[in-house]
Amino acid sequence: MATMHYLFFGFLSVAVLFLSRTGNAAIADKEQSGRYAELPSISSVLEQVDDPSVKRYASSGVRERIVDIAVHEIGVQEATGNNDGMRVEEYLAYTGLGKGHAWCAAFVSWCYGQAGLAVPRNAWSPALFPLARSYTAQQINQGTVRQADLFAIYSSSLQRINHVGIVRKKERSWILTVEANVDNRVLCKRRPLATIYAFSNWLD
Repeated sequence: MATMHYLFFGFLSVAVLFLSRTGNAAIADKEQSGRYAELPSISSVLEQVDDPSVKRYASSGVRERIVDIAVHEIGVQEATGNNDGMRVEEYLAYTGLGKGHAWCAAFVSWCYGQAGLAVPRNAWSPALFPLARSYTAQQINQGTVRQADLFAIYSSSLQRINHVGIVRKKERSWILTVEANVDNRVLCKRRPLATIYAFSNWLD
């Protein structure tokens, strides 16, 4: 059994290394053509693993890739300020919508998709924070939130979550983010933890 475990761990390490190297090629491809190369998913590999330490090792590489993909989209802007534009419409199309719709959740979903993950894939921001995926207040206070987790902003007027983005980094009582549909573009922000309504984890 021990031998099988080490063999599988070795296979998984190779898979993560492959994804990392392919990620660099994908970034180069994006810079030249405006699109990322499609990468193979490691979801099927992780589903066969029972060891939590192995899963954490694999997911760390995926988290870095998601954030890297999101960071490379910073600067994308709407064409006319009406939830439109070639790249914006590409995000929306990934979730089955056309131009004119709010696109913060579509952007998040697209970034995960470019990293080879099938979920989340939803343009409705509240749907990205199901109870089973959300951190508890205790987990948040213990510093469990990591890069590539999602954060939610709550609207008191709408009485629901109305904005979502990607955690780039957590710094004490702040988070550094990559988010979209803010000032009609993709940007990086520094938000106080006290202003965040919820966090979700789609990777572990």
